[in-house]
Amino acid sequence: MAGKILIILDFDRTLIEDDSDRWVLTNMGLTNPFYQLQSTLPWNSLMDRMLEELHLQGKTVNDIAVCLQQVPLHTRMIEVTKTAHALGCDLKVVSDSNAFYIRTILEHYGIYNCFSEIITNPTVVDDRGRLRIFPYHDMASPHSCDHCPPNLCKGSVIEQIQSSISESQRKRLIYVGDGRNDFCPTLKLEAGDFVMPRMNFPLFDCILNNPTLVKAKVHKWSNWEELATILHELINNISNEEEIKCLTGYQLNSLECKEAPESANEPLNVVTD
Repeated sequence: MAGKILIILDFDRTLIEDDSDRWVLTNMGLTNPFYQLQSTLPWNSLMDRMLEELHLQGKTVNDIAVCLQQVPLHTRMIEVTKTAHALGCDLKVVSDSNAFYIRTILEHYGIYNCFSEIITNPTVVDDRGRLRIFPYHDMASPHSCDHCPPNLCKGSVIEQIQSSISESQRKRLIYVGDGRNDFCPTLKLEAGDFVMPRMNFPLFDCILNNPTLVKAKVHKWSNWEELATILHELINNISNEEEIKCLTGYQLNSLECKEAPESANEPLNVVTD
């Protein structure tokens, strides 16, 4: 019954052990230009500007990929991702990173194909061979969410995912995250869903400060061993619950089928004058 489970993971400091943007900034010598421009541009535009800087320095897209392949990803997260996929769970990434960074890292660790969808800021390599990052949302029509940056509202993404699933195919949702922009999607979760905030990070604090706003059950985690263990337990528990529901429904249907012929064969009480 793991096919009834949808797992949505944030990427930076949740699925991977670091922040992919900051990893590139630090390991490709962009710290100084980053701090010079930090206050002048929104984050998404700033990251695109940093990639322009790399291009001007003669760095290639392949150089960026080699750097990203060094980002640490805990072995337990690789294992639980492969296990969840093999059991039939639907896995998605919703992240304010970007498509190139996420794909490069997940392919390097052999788990890219475990995810049915990567929802993030799109990237292209232009005709100069320069990697470009674009906002997920059209900046000309900004969203009105106060919790999320202008380029990506994760809450609206969750609503789109929920609305795309028919009632008969309804799934139990597990959302895993750490950041302030993970609070908005947390508020979209229903009573039968689960949220897994990283302890002592902004999402955890937001939930602590607003407990009545959260309908989903909360399972905190502090390291990737713990995250993988809890995630695996949730998959097993939800699968067992869904199997019981299925068996109960099957038994009720069988009982109704058995009762129907008996009632149909009962003699009619014909009233005559």
